[in-house]
Order: sequence, then structure tokens, then C-alpha cells
Amino acid sequence: MTARISDLDVHLGYWLRFVSNHVSQAFARKLQGRGVTVAEWVTMRRLFGERGVAPSRLAYRIGMSRGAISKLADRLIDKELVVRRADTQDGRAQTLALTARGRVLVPELAALADDNDAEFFRPLTAQERRVLRQLLERLVEQNELKVVPID
Repeated sequence: MTARISDLDVHLGYWLRFVSNHVSQAFARKLQGRGVTVAEWVTMRRLFGERGVAPSRLAYRIGMSRGAISKLADRLIDKELVVRRADTQDGRAQTLALTARGRVLVPELAALADDNDAEFFRPLTAQERRVLRQLLERLVEQNELKVVPID
């Protein structure tokens, strides 16, 4: 006798992943047209409005390793969207900050993120979107999720 195996579509995780993949992939395509990856966008958004952030602090805020932040910073520096500077308080330490070009680009990319959300979640009413967000936030809190998904 064989044990009954549940179908994929009975799992909430399956549906979350299904929707998340489509939302994320559409956003990644939009960003690609602007020469930026999702990880780079998340990094730039976290830097927006800051004068300079230590890479270790940025890594913590995003939930990434210092090595991953270093690689992202290098890519963004090569694209002239981020600059690495000596910390004004401690000349041995470094900070990351957006360049003028990066500061101009962030609001444009944020508009793409807003449009992407609007496209995918348009079938839901404003109340349904609020409830969905509250439920997801509760799951994040209760499961103590810290790492920001960027891929």
C-alpha cells in the first residue's frame, strides 16, 4: 500500500513561490532594461537618503554577507552609481554612498517597482492588498525572517 502524496497546489508555499517568481521576474526584466539587477536595486534603495553607510551596516540591513555587499558595491561602482569613500569619523573605515547619477536613478527605479506591484496586484481590492500584506508581515514576524529576498 502506498502512502498518499499531497499535490503541489495544496501547499500555500507553492502558491507564494509561484506568484513571487512571476512578480520578481517581471521586475527583474524591467530593471534589466535600466542596467540594474534586483540585488543592485535593493542596495541602491537602502543607500538612498544616506550620506554614507558602512558596508557591514548595509550588509546587516539587507541581510547579506559582507562579501556579497562588497561584490555588489564593486558592480555599482563600476556602473558609477555608488562611490566608496573613507569614513569621515575613522579614516581606516569605508562608507558607501550613491553618486549623483545613482540618486537620480533610484526614484525612477522605485516607480518601476510601484508599477510592477500595481500590474500584478490589480485584481485585488485595496482592502485585500492590505490584508495580504498584514498576513505576510505577520508570517515574517512570527518566523523571525531577517534576510531580504533579492533573487
